Parts: sequence; C-alpha cells; structure tokens
Amino acid sequence: MKKSIQLVAVVCFFTIFGCKQNSEAPSETTTENTATQGPGQSAVVDEASSPNIVQTASGSKDHSTLVTAVKAAGLVDVLSNAGPFTVFAPTNAAFDKLPKGTVEGLLEPGKKDDLKNILEYHTYVGNLKTEYMQDGQEYEQVNAGKIKITKVGDKVFVNGSEIVTSIPTSNGIIHVINDVLLPKK
Repeated sequence: MKKSIQLVAVVCFFTIFGCKQNSEAPSETTTENTATQGPGQSAVVDEASSPNIVQTASGSKDHSTLVTAVKAAGLVDVLSNAGPFTVFAPTNAAFDKLPKGTVEGLLEPGKKDDLKNILEYHTYVGNLKTEYMQDGQEYEQVNAGKIKITKVGDKVFVNGSEIVTSIPTSNGIIHVINDVLLPKK
C-alpha cells in the first residue's frame, strides 16, 4: 500500500512538473516556428508528379493575367495544396473584356481583399467534373457566393459563361471560361 501511495505521488509530481514546463514552452516554440517557417506548398519542387492547378495555369500563355492575380491575392500556396479544387479559370481575353483599368486597380495592394473575393468566387472546394453537372445546379464557392450551371446540349455554362475546356490537375480540375465571374454584392 505504501508503494502505491509513493507511486501516485511520483506520477503526480511528474505530471505537475511536466504541465508547468509545457505551459512555459509555447511562446518559445511559437517564436522558433515562426522564425524558421519556410515557404509554403508552392515551393515544393517535384518533377515526377502531375502539375497542380497553379503550375498548370502558370504554364498556359492564356492564363498569365489569372496567375498574376492569384499571386497578388496571396493564393498561390492555397491553390497548390492537396485540394481537390475546381477553378473556373478566365482567360486573358476574359480579363480584357472588363472595363479599362479594372484589372490594374484590383492588383493594387489596397484592393487585395476585393481581388481575393473575386478569385474565391471562381473556386470550389471539390472536384466538379462537367459530366456530373446538371442544368440548374448551384454550387457554393469558397467566398460563399453561388454559381449556377446551365446545360444546352453538350455545352456546359457557369453563370452564362461556357466552359471551353477542362484540364485535370493533380489537385483538382481547371475549367477554362471566357468571362470573369463577378460575385453578386
């Protein structure tokens, strides 16, 4: 019985001592982690795997404006993660349809939240393949706005913009569209 009490006392001592040590550690650990934290998922170089959404878009001459916008909004690492994501990707020509100065204005640092909102409206968490989309379906995007799917024959439209082609990636799918989708306010 005496050994049991001693054992309980020793366990309590180590538990209290261990908890006290851990309560002091977070501030040091947090500082160390912040100081040594490296670049995000986008910095991973992997020559063997299929390219992710950002890598695929970066390799497309028709999506340089979109890639510039994703970088300006700070979404490169997010869209490089495992996903899956579905991105409705406007072409450069789609951005050119916007009123003059719109894109340049959105790329300014003070407009980062507006740009991020627009880009998040083009992104769905999940893998939406066109063959599974039905006429009249609505999907909630990352920014909580909804897009509407329309089908006319074999053609699929998102908010009235035709999905020209679909490109599977390692972390989702890109649906190329010829319009910029603007969230409703």
